[in-house]
Formats: sequence, C-alpha cells, structure tokens
Amino acid sequence: MKQSKSTRRRGLILTIAGLKRLQASILTMEKVQNNGHRFTLEDLGDRMNVSTKTLNRLWSLNTGVDQKTLKLCFSAFNLELRREDYTILSESNHTENSQTLSLSLDTEEQKLSPSLSLDSFVTQHHNLLENLWSYPDGPVALDSPFYVERPPIEELVYREIIQPGCVIRIRAPREMGKTSLVVRLLAFAKMQGYRPVNVNCNQIDSSCLTDLNKLLRSLCWQIATELGIDPKLDDNWDEEIGCKLSCSVYLQSYLLNQSKSPVVLVLNEVDRFFEYPEIAREFFGLLRSWYEEARQDNDLQKLRLVVVYSTEVYVSLDINRSPFNIGLPIRLPEFTEYQVKYLAHRHGLDWTSNKEVKQLMSLVGGHPALIRIALYYLCCQGITLEELIQDAIANGGIYRYHLWRHWAILQENPSLVKAYVEVVAAKQSISLNPIDTHKLESLGLITYEGDRILPRCELYRAYFKKQLGVAEFEYKSLQKRA
Repeated sequence: MKQSKSTRRRGLILTIAGLKRLQASILTMEKVQNNGHRFTLEDLGDRMNVSTKTLNRLWSLNTGVDQKTLKLCFSAFNLELRREDYTILSESNHTENSQTLSLSLDTEEQKLSPSLSLDSFVTQHHNLLENLWSYPDGPVALDSPFYVERPPIEELVYREIIQPGCVIRIRAPREMGKTSLVVRLLAFAKMQGYRPVNVNCNQIDSSCLTDLNKLLRSLCWQIATELGIDPKLDDNWDEEIGCKLSCSVYLQSYLLNQSKSPVVLVLNEVDRFFEYPEIAREFFGLLRSWYEEARQDNDLQKLRLVVVYSTEVYVSLDINRSPFNIGLPIRLPEFTEYQVKYLAHRHGLDWTSNKEVKQLMSLVGGHPALIRIALYYLCCQGITLEELIQDAIANGGIYRYHLWRHWAILQENPSLVKAYVEVVAAKQSISLNPIDTHKLESLGLITYEGDRILPRCELYRAYFKKQLGVAEFEYKSLQKRA
C-alpha cells in the first residue's frame, strides 16, 4: 500500500547555532551594503533566490526545507553550510524536535518581523539561549547576540577602512571592547576583499624590542607569512641602507606590490613599545612616514593601518614623527544606561524600568566587562541583583578574580601601590607621575573627572580602599627598610 505523503515530513531545519551564524552575516551585510538598514524579507528572498514563503518556513525553525535551499541562503552571505548549522526533520522526530526547541510556531498563523531582528528571538526563547551562554572572558564573538554597538563608532571605522592609505587609532583601557571592535572591523574588511594581518605586540620577543633591525624583520616576516607570501627576507633586505628604509622598501616593493587587494595591518597592544622609548621613537616615526608617503605612492595606498592601544603615549615623541596625531581617532566610551538596558534585554532580563540599570551602574559604571559578568551571573547562577551588589562591596563577590588580577599587578610595583593609595584616598585633585598614571589607566583602574583622577568605579574604590589600607602600611615599611 502506498504510504501517504502526509505521514512523513522530511527536510532540514536551522539549529540555534546556524541561525545565529546566518543572522550575524546578514547584519554585517546590512551595514556594508544597506547603510545599516535592515533587509526586508523580499530583499533577502531576492539575494538568496528563494521565495518569502520559503524564508518564513526557514525562520520558523520547525518547518523543513531542502538542503539546496539552505545552501543558497548561506552562500548568499558568503557562508559555507556546516553540519552543525542544521538538523534533520522528519515526522517521527517532529514532535520531539518541537518540544526540544519550544518553537511550535505555525507560519501560516504567525508572521515574523521583516526586520529579522534577534531581539524577539531572544525574548521569546530565553531558555534556548541558556546553553549558549559562556563566561564572558575575552572578545565578544562575531556571531554573538551580546555585542553592543556604540554609535557612531562602528560606522566610522567601516567608512574609514575603505580609504586608501588610512590610519585608524583605537584607544581604550583594557576590557573596554577594543578587540571585539577589531574583530568586526576585520570581518568587514574581508567582505570588501581586503587581506587582514593581525599583529599582537605582546607576542614579540623582548630581544626584538631592544634591536630595531630584529623588530622590523620580525614584523615583515609575520606580515609576509599571513599574506601567504614567501618572506625571502635575506634577498630583499639591505643592511647598508638601514633597517627602516629596508623595511619600507620591502613592504612597498615586495609585499604590497604582490597584493592585488588592500592589506589591513592591525597592531594590537602597541603600549608595549612605550617601555622602550628609543625603539618607540624610531618605530612610530616609521609608521608616520608610511601614512605621509601613501598620499603619493600607489602601493602604500593599499596599506590600511589600525593601531590599538590602552592609554595616552607617555614616551616623548616629536609631534611631526608621531602616529598618534594622524588618521581617525577612536576612543571607546563606557556603556550608557540605554546600552546596559539593551544588553540586559538581550540576556532575557525584563528590566523595563531603569531601576536595575541604575543599581548595577552605581557599582561598576558602564564598564563593559563588569556589566557582562554581572548579567552572566544574574542569568545563569541564580543570584539577585541586590545580593550581587552587597557581596561585591563586602569582599569582591563575583568580581573577586577580576579584582585579584589587578591586585597582583599592583603588588608587583610599589610605586603603583603608592599612586593608587593616593587616588582612592584623595578628596581633591592630585598629581601623579605620568608613567604611573599611564599604567593605572592602561589597567582600567582610573578615570578622569575634569582635572581629577578617580577610581574607575565604586567597586574599585571600595575594594582597593580596603586592600590598600594594608598595602600603604606595607609600602611605608618597605621605604623605612630601604
């Protein structure tokens, strides 16, 4: 007897991971090609070469589509369909899948928003996202719904990176979101067909930071390797003309000349050079010269330079040789109340009034990392906001590991201990050694209010005032022994 077609329903449905990956690429394309405006279902259907009815089935997550359709949808946004992006749907497991996903939506009865925003998805399916939450340590993943834009910063860097020979300077203390922004900038650059090179200056050997020739050769080797070019340094390096000129000629005539596409060179954590003033002056002067020569040199116009650092430069640099007064300056601010509320909503928290937002920000301000940690614990660890604040003020609470890391760094440097004692105890404007100020700011421990230097937030003031009460005594004891 011939089996009725209605008794077997086959097809593929998106997994949560697959939906997030596709949504992230759609959002990126909207920024690049649609001035940040959301695509309608009709726009997406045209791009994917599928009908809006098929898209409604796809977004419902409980109605199957064929593999060819899924591949079309993903390839339209430069993605390759992976096995973890979908699951197989059939009549025998349809009920089980629907219960597991908690998504028994009837696409004929319920239409999804044309904006395809993840907001409604997060709100309606809070439990589904719980297994995707991980402790917020490090940059926010490209496909994460927990990235918070800080307009107009993203738009500015996207617009600038397409300018020939540009320089972008991204400055903010640690854990303020510099790397998360760079991740998105590089993703945008790749969509333009540019070639990214991401250099972390903390990975450069200390021996290279006392020898300019070794430093520049190391940098050139890494750029060549990431571009897939055989470095051939010895064949293209002339010691007689000097290492800076050799580096410039190598970059222009050998590396950039071979690249048909622009190269985005990201230099992360350039603060490390500040500890080596002589090297810093020569190296930063070289970066400045590339920017100036790019106005006339076609090869150097292919270079798009992104410099990432934590604080103002305390090395004495000739204003005409410094790269810190050229290009587009970007300084990442703390989150606003609106942005904290938005992020809480993304975590599924119903903070419709600003009461909870104000309570949390009274403790940690708009510090992105500390806000993310708080929301993680509120959503995943079953504690209340009141408990979180009381415990944090008493002994560090959920922030104890974050605070311990800072405390360990302070203890390694007696002059920093002395400086921070003055900061947490000060009731009026104080002056600090510029180098100590630089280090405290790079750690994210201080902020400015006019000409006053203050602890970055109430959490730091309360915790370190208690800790530094002991440290001040120990520091004075050390001074007496010396």
